[in-house]
Amino acid sequence: MPISTSTSARLDHILAAGQRKHRMPSVAAGLVRGGELVWSGAVGTVDGRADGVAVDADTQFRMGSITKTFVAVAVMRLRDAGRLELSDRFGAHVPGSALDDVTIEQLLTHAGGVQAESSSDWWERTPGDDWDALVASGVGARFRSGRRFHYSNTGYAALGRLVEVVRERPWFEVVRDELLEPLGMTRTTLRPSGAAAQGLAVHPFADVLLAEPEHDAGAMAPAGQLWTTVNDLAKWTALLGGRTDGVLSAETLAEMVEPHHVVDEPGQPWLGAHGLGWQVWNEAGARSAGHGGSMPGFLAILRVHLDAETGDGPAGEVGDGVVLFSNTTASAGLRPLHTELLRTMRELEAPEVTPWVASGSSDGLELAGLWHWGPAAETARFVGEHLVFGTPGTGRGSRFRRVGESWDEWVGLDGYYTGEPLRVLRREDGSVSHLDLATFRFTRTPYDPEANVPGGVDDDGWH
Repeated sequence: MPISTSTSARLDHILAAGQRKHRMPSVAAGLVRGGELVWSGAVGTVDGRADGVAVDADTQFRMGSITKTFVAVAVMRLRDAGRLELSDRFGAHVPGSALDDVTIEQLLTHAGGVQAESSSDWWERTPGDDWDALVASGVGARFRSGRRFHYSNTGYAALGRLVEVVRERPWFEVVRDELLEPLGMTRTTLRPSGAAAQGLAVHPFADVLLAEPEHDAGAMAPAGQLWTTVNDLAKWTALLGGRTDGVLSAETLAEMVEPHHVVDEPGQPWLGAHGLGWQVWNEAGARSAGHGGSMPGFLAILRVHLDAETGDGPAGEVGDGVVLFSNTTASAGLRPLHTELLRTMRELEAPEVTPWVASGSSDGLELAGLWHWGPAAETARFVGEHLVFGTPGTGRGSRFRRVGESWDEWVGLDGYYTGEPLRVLRREDGSVSHLDLATFRFTRTPYDPEANVPGGVDDDGWH
């Protein structure tokens, strides 16, 4: 559903003011809701000059490290196809480097201890070589694998090589055929094609520009080489928001945005973490995911609210998202600008609320109501297809989903009980006696002596 004219005008003003305030040669942005691009705007020209060609939603910008998310999805598709496991050592598939003992999962989450950059010249500004040359340059580890988060461009060069070896074709061909074409992302390319912005540096103390170099980064390309447009990256944003369109299962996407390793910045609260290829944030309980990008002459941001994937929202909702590009090497403006754009849309155009309707089933209704774990009381209720104990996110509150068609076997989805079994125990007449949740016994009355409470119940009872 398109946003209103007044909201669109407000967003246009925010973008224009940000471009001027932060002296960016050009900016292009888009907002995604319900899996669709509902607003886009652009200010400035491809070369930063007043008489240059204006940028728009179909102008290519270099996405930088957002490239890594495409590589990560390609790797997860290999996992889902049974071609590898995340626990596999890198050397089991691509032998002969100092990274042989690092696991694929550690590479995806930047927890392999792998050095941040290549060992040769500044790879972002010089033509790259092939994988063998990268290995020969002495690429290795800075920390024990698994010890800590350490962002690594070189690690994603290794993942790109992994995709090539397992698929037996260049990594970008895999990304193009398996991801870009199915999603209709026809303007996402390895090198600039058609209308594209020039990468520029803006002098910190004068209103003058310097053109930045562009080249093929070779083996390092999977770390940050792809070019794209607002129109195209909006489709990738929709995928992250939940519209996977058969490219990736919903279960795998949810796994990718789980926080694996906290990004520990001295003196700062732990707001950010890294998942399987995606950056994730938790700010005041509001979760979002995405990735930033930076290459000489370009900055990029993609971010999506994940509120449709948490709580009790209707299944199939797609989270609101934002994409933002600029053809400048360095600027403090992109982060507050993308935040303001997304916040403004969410404040002025509140998401549509789906009316509540009675859509549940009376099957399993005997499980709802008050239960006791010892003297503690907990309420179970049905929300959609889930049995919910307490409040997920508080204490040991959790949602449970049925295992198969049975109403007697469930598995936890949240917090302490994630992956843990919930079994319904019945009496001979078929009525529910008690619940066994990961060996904890839940009864209808506190310490019901007829429920076979482990450790027994004192014969004197309550006194």
